[in-house]
Amino acid sequence: MKVLLVDDNRLMLEGLQNLLEVHDVQVAGMVEDGQQAVDLARTLKPDVILMDIRMPRCDGLTAIRLIKADMPEMKIVVLTTSTDDKDLFEAVKSGACGYLLKSINADTLIEALIQAQEGIPPFSPGLAAKLLKEFARLSEPSVTGSSVSDNPAKSSDVSPARGLNSRQTEVLTLVAQGLSYKEVSAKLYISPRTVRYHMVEIMNQLHMENRAQVLAYAGRLGLGQDITPK
Repeated sequence: MKVLLVDDNRLMLEGLQNLLEVHDVQVAGMVEDGQQAVDLARTLKPDVILMDIRMPRCDGLTAIRLIKADMPEMKIVVLTTSTDDKDLFEAVKSGACGYLLKSINADTLIEALIQAQEGIPPFSPGLAAKLLKEFARLSEPSVTGSSVSDNPAKSSDVSPARGLNSRQTEVLTLVAQGLSYKEVSAKLYISPRTVRYHMVEIMNQLHMENRAQVLAYAGRLGLGQDITPK
């Protein structure tokens, strides 16, 4: 896996480089502003870009939009200290496939990069639940093909989603509640890799392209109502 690192903090860049190389992840390049990221992304064509938001000359959100306009298939994961909902929503709308806080540990970061490469958007715990609420609010009724009452049922009262088996419904419910794949695996006594497999199968079964659409779908069903985001 080749990763491009984008952060205006040189110490942060060097720390990430050391961490990733220890885990056999190739650091294709390191740049300190968004414009450099745009230029280098075209040249290096990395598998994943780790992008900070607050940077001089060209911020991360602008860089994401420019890169996605030129290379829509590029996987960009935000790595930031910002917990601002506006930054989270704008990053996803701009084309980021994931949003991680710099407070995460090394294992979680490596797992997130693997998820991104496999097409499964990674989010720090609690942020997926925020996205769920936002996309559910904005989603059209046609997303699910079924109506939802003004007071959605709690997840324990919701019938399994159309086309999903009971295990897939359990996984979808827990992910919608903001749990990480590791937390879901612990609750269901399965491996994180199996959780990722179920999420891919859920997207395929529901004919959806990404996790954001799945979260919106879950929100329309009333899943994820029981847990307050961390």
